Amino acid sequence: MDAVPSRIRVSRIASYVMAGLGLFLILYLRLLPALMAGLLVYEVVVSLAPLMGRRISGDRARVLAVAIIGVFVVGIITLLILGAITFFRNEIGNPEDLWQNKLMPMVERARQQLPQAVVDRLPDSVDDLRVTALDWARSHAVALQLAGKEAARVLVHIVIGLVLGAFVALSRTRPSHQMGPFAAELSLRCARLADAFHNIVFAQIKISLVNTLFTAIFLVGVLPMFGVHLPLTKTLIVLTFIVGLLPVIGNLFSNTAITIVGLSMGLYVGLGALAFLILIHKLEYFLNARIVGGQIRARAWELLVAMLVFEAAFGLPGLVAAPIFYAYLKAELEAERLI
Repeated sequence: MDAVPSRIRVSRIASYVMAGLGLFLILYLRLLPALMAGLLVYEVVVSLAPLMGRRISGDRARVLAVAIIGVFVVGIITLLILGAITFFRNEIGNPEDLWQNKLMPMVERARQQLPQAVVDRLPDSVDDLRVTALDWARSHAVALQLAGKEAARVLVHIVIGLVLGAFVALSRTRPSHQMGPFAAELSLRCARLADAFHNIVFAQIKISLVNTLFTAIFLVGVLPMFGVHLPLTKTLIVLTFIVGLLPVIGNLFSNTAITIVGLSMGLYVGLGALAFLILIHKLEYFLNARIVGGQIRARAWELLVAMLVFEAAFGLPGLVAAPIFYAYLKAELEAERLI
């Protein structure tokens, strides 16, 4: 009589072990970009497919609709990536112009604001700046080559993840009563991971949009009112949105860049940017507590602890994965009524 429940319990435990091992291997084998890309496409396709299905009858028509949406989503994401690369290339422009008219004036203004010990280390001319950069590049040639290979590897993983996510969204899942107990339990683990990804990532997109809006108002609206026009403003705004997708710490990266650029324009501009950094960082805590924390019923400090532990164990990939994996873990614990 207890054979079936016992088999279900064993299958559930095995599925937990498999899920935990899989998540560990994703970080250990550096496959997080592929997982994130695949989950993103899967969630978008699954969210949009029912809207198409209402207007097209028949299973084949529904599959065709999902296929069209999958191709569309993959194409849009690819275009966004290429568009971002093109934007940064156009924003930077001619390298010679970047050296002469953007970087060197920033260095000259920094000379008037920074302590003498720091000023003595700054280049005196464009040629010195170029030589310093070239010397740095030569001394770090191996690291730069490794970084280039790593970037290419991540890009390939993202593309593979996009395709896999579309294929998984296209596949028809068998009803649970037609699956074996282990397959059913493992499918449930995957579904909860996808839900955790949906809750965290789409909430973080909202937070990043809000932060980017405030940053754009500060850079384009507030500073020009005082006659201050920071260089590379559009780049800073785009950077704010991209790094803002990292919970809590993303804001620090973007606003640190704004503060450094602000210091090159003047001490008071830098202090104003620093004050903005503090205010927007406090807003980040509030938004995380209200939006992300509300989605997974977790406090901001819980996410910070998870991010600290994962960063110490796996570096930057662990920092990115921590909110998603923590949301998934909490969902599993809540489902078992352990918390």
